[in-house]
Amino acid sequence: MKPMCARGFTLIELLITVAILALLAGGAMSFADLAVKRTQEQELRSALRQIREAIDAYKLAADAGRITKATDESGYPPTLAALTEGVVEAGSAQGKKLYFLRRLPRDPMADPGAPAADTWGLRSAESDAANPQPGRDVFDVYSLSPQTSLGGRPYGEW
Repeated sequence: MKPMCARGFTLIELLITVAILALLAGGAMSFADLAVKRTQEQELRSALRQIREAIDAYKLAADAGRITKATDESGYPPTLAALTEGVVEAGSAQGKKLYFLRRLPRDPMADPGAPAADTWGLRSAESDAANPQPGRDVFDVYSLSPQTSLGGRPYGEW
C-alpha cells in the first residue's frame, strides 16, 4: 500500500498567510491615508493661492481707482463675500461690477458641512502676522485647522 500524500495547507501555513496579508493590508491603508492627506494639502495650497490672488487683484483695482474707497480704507476687500459678489466699478454708468472669484473655495481641512466662508480665518491689514485678527478688511486668509502638515508645519501658518 502506498502512503497517502497530504494535500492542502496546514493550520500554521494558513495562519502565516493571513498574518502576511494583514500586514500588507495595514501598509496599504496607511499609504491610502497618506495619499488622501497629500491631496487635501494640494487643495489647501490651491485654495489659499486663489483667494490671495483675488485679494491682491481687489487691492490693485482699488489702488488704480477702479473701485471707490474712502480715504481711511486700506483698499483691501471688506469681506470675502465681496470677492464673489462683486463691487461696482467706479465711474461705470451702467453699474458694471468687478468680480474677483467665481466662487469661494473652502478649506479642505475644515468641517465639510460648514459654509466656505466660515472655514477660513481672516487677517486684517492692521493685524500682526504672528497674531492674525479680523478687522475692517481682509488682508489675508489662513486655515483654521489645528492639524499639522506632513512636513510638520501647522496648516494655520501656510
